[in-house]
Amino acid sequence: MTDGADLPTPQFSTLAVHAGAAPDASTGARVTPIYQTASYVFNDADHAASLFGLEAFGNIYTRIMNPTQAALEERVAALEGGTAALAVASGHAAQFLVFHTLLEPGDEFVAATQLYGGSVNQFNHSFKKFDWNVAWADATNPDTIQAAITDKTKAIFVESIANPGGLVVDLPAISAVAKAAGIPLIVDNTLATPYLCQPKQHGADIIVHSMTKFLGGHGNSIGGIIVDCGTFDWLGAKHRYKTLVDANESYGGMKLAETFGNFAFAIACRVMGLRDLGPAIAPMNAFLILTGIETLPLRMAKHSENALALAQWLDARPEVDWVSYAGLASSSNNGLATKLCPKGSGAVFTFGLKGGYEAGVKLVEGLKLFSHLANIGDVRSLVIHPASTTHRQLTDEQRIRAGAGPDVVRLSVGIEDVADLTADLEQALAALA
Repeated sequence: MTDGADLPTPQFSTLAVHAGAAPDASTGARVTPIYQTASYVFNDADHAASLFGLEAFGNIYTRIMNPTQAALEERVAALEGGTAALAVASGHAAQFLVFHTLLEPGDEFVAATQLYGGSVNQFNHSFKKFDWNVAWADATNPDTIQAAITDKTKAIFVESIANPGGLVVDLPAISAVAKAAGIPLIVDNTLATPYLCQPKQHGADIIVHSMTKFLGGHGNSIGGIIVDCGTFDWLGAKHRYKTLVDANESYGGMKLAETFGNFAFAIACRVMGLRDLGPAIAPMNAFLILTGIETLPLRMAKHSENALALAQWLDARPEVDWVSYAGLASSSNNGLATKLCPKGSGAVFTFGLKGGYEAGVKLVEGLKLFSHLANIGDVRSLVIHPASTTHRQLTDEQRIRAGAGPDVVRLSVGIEDVADLTADLEQALAALA
């Protein structure tokens, strides 16, 4: 964003359009270009040495950094109120780099049971190969999170709005647990986006997103991002986070937390994680997501408006046993949602059909306007039966704990006319009879 020293602090919608962007210096192009290059020319040997030694910021190789990527990172960091960000290939890659930076073999972290099924799998299975061990707790009861913390616990991980159940999580209460234990709170803010909820304001230290979802918004690109809130004291922490505080042999003994202060975590994820593990975001995907964010406030408002209308309509249908959407006045989660997400409760919610598993499968196959696929956050309305798809690999007990029991149908409500969405649901529900 160009210098606006004589202007007031930009509001959210202005940041969504302008943060991180400026007319291209060499061409005057107003839209951030797609810098489709693998590498960059150095000014001279000293310039190259300063870049490789972290003595200056600049581009070396697109696996580590790219100008299109940098604009995207600055924009998301601004929207979340963070000090810095790192864009990577996917949401899973973002989670992996976060824990790679925080944990050593044998370390533990606590995660909410109310998580996306892919995250449950990643934590339960893939992370075990690194000897990173998860302890599960109930996000609706911070006391269970406290009880799961041991001397080896290095972090707490929750979603701001849980997928698939739509639960709005009590971030301030969980942050208090994290602070008492002296460990960082990591919040996946994918479903809420910073438009509906800014986790930093409620005690988060690290924020992750699958940008594939609402930030990009159009189902056309994969990406993830890590936001460093700049709030955790790595040097004074109870535990020793070695990647941040120990002398780093890759950079001449530099101690990242001492050198980079309140954005050291983002730097560590880049230069110790992305550099060596390599899940780089493609410049084209960074461009598409950057463009998608420009309309984020407009889309999230419409998403939430449509979702509330459909949740209210489904709640009155005889075929439906229950609806889980925090935006409903009847929801036990409504008070917390109003407090933490005052602009709306998001686009994703679940409901249970009286016909159980078979009815859920039949409903998703009978919808015509809703697309049956494993994604959320598209401008188009999407539907899935988690028990037979995204959460199929989990046990029955794990599915129920995650809000993906046999009767559950998940909707990701798009920005179409709500009358058309209602008509599609009505014909599919009628077919169940």
